[in-house]
Amino acid sequence: MARFLIVPQWQGSPSSRAMQLIDGAQAIAGDLPRSSCTTVDVPLEAGESLETGVHRFSTLRRTRELIDLELAPRSEPIMLIGGDCGVAVGAVGHAVRRHPDLAVVWLDSHPDLHTADSSPSGAFSGMALRAILGDGVDGLGLASGDIAAGRVILAGAREYDPAEETAVEHLGVRTVDPVELSTPGSLADAVAATGASAVYIHVDLDVLDPAAMSGVTASVPFGVSLAELLASISSVREALPLVGSSITGFAPASPAAAVDDLGAILRIVGALA
Repeated sequence: MARFLIVPQWQGSPSSRAMQLIDGAQAIAGDLPRSSCTTVDVPLEAGESLETGVHRFSTLRRTRELIDLELAPRSEPIMLIGGDCGVAVGAVGHAVRRHPDLAVVWLDSHPDLHTADSSPSGAFSGMALRAILGDGVDGLGLASGDIAAGRVILAGAREYDPAEETAVEHLGVRTVDPVELSTPGSLADAVAATGASAVYIHVDLDVLDPAAMSGVTASVPFGVSLAELLASISSVREALPLVGSSITGFAPASPAAAVDDLGAILRIVGALA
């Protein structure tokens, strides 16, 4: 049976609707088997930057410590349910410690490749993938070299800041755009080309086209359809063992709006579980 770690963290988001990420995580958890879920007690306070350049750093660091404590004794694949996408960094770190040649698939409408110096918002969610690549603030990022850029696939991204465009080129991160994702097997081919023996899949729900998912903090047009996303996940799982995953970014405007999106989200949960 799949195991789920529920992390209703909102402090990494730049959105004025960030606290609705709590509601989103709880709504998803409400449709999962209670016996399979563990919830991280995310601190209520916003937190302080402590001169790191990362807004709410102190609370983000404490939540990361709690995630690490929950994951440390576990050997089976765990699915994290966020919350903002910063929660995935610790989960990727846990997976790579067990699988040193891990590939990471990052499905998101935004590249999340900012550093604290380049970020226009100071929000950690926009730095999450860069932190996985070892270029993050101490206490939030992975060590340099834990994940080579050549084993990271950024998929579905379509809203880049100039600094992120530069990072993709400089770091050599492989990208698969939404048009490419419409071709069956394109994502699996990109993952297989990394030479990895296991894969972690992260899904920020804003990778979906707004017609397929409304309950996100920052919809970006021209995304992938639900069918394309599910097919891409399935093809990657056929290519490599899935050793960890995360779903983040659900911020429903109301309980009724949450119901409208939960069917699609649960299909993604099923594809990953």
